[in-house]
Amino acid sequence: MTDSSTHSAARTILASPRAIYRAFLDPETVMSWRPPRGMTAKIFHFDPRPGGGYRMAFIYDDAEAGRGKSSADADIFEGRFVELVPEEKIVEAVTFESEDPAFGGTMTITTRLMPVRDGTKVTFVAENVPPGISEADHKTGMESTLKNLANLLE
Repeated sequence: MTDSSTHSAARTILASPRAIYRAFLDPETVMSWRPPRGMTAKIFHFDPRPGGGYRMAFIYDDAEAGRGKSSADADIFEGRFVELVPEEKIVEAVTFESEDPAFGGTMTITTRLMPVRDGTKVTFVAENVPPGISEADHKTGMESTLKNLANLLE
């Protein structure tokens, strides 16, 4: 297993950096777009400020698959907002609740918002990804999340 991995995904969304940034900071809105396809979100707490954080779960629609990191049907994780630069950048430190050491450690997710002619290029870069998360699965999940965000705002 590798010590750390970096995974990324990007998409141009036909919305302003302001609209996209706001979608990251409202818990009701986050629940609607952040979970990848095949999952729903539950937020336990959400404090959107530098040093603040959240605790949430992504719950698999198909509980029979038994592939959750925290339980058979859920990935539960805590996030801390390391840096919030309005309309430009969001840095989160994310830790999964899991008995499996393959999902241990703190992953840093940096979201950058870059204005482009047709809207905003949104880029996710996840660093120190736990070795239990394959790059292919993670990229698919991030792309699904970006598609959800686009569907919400476009």
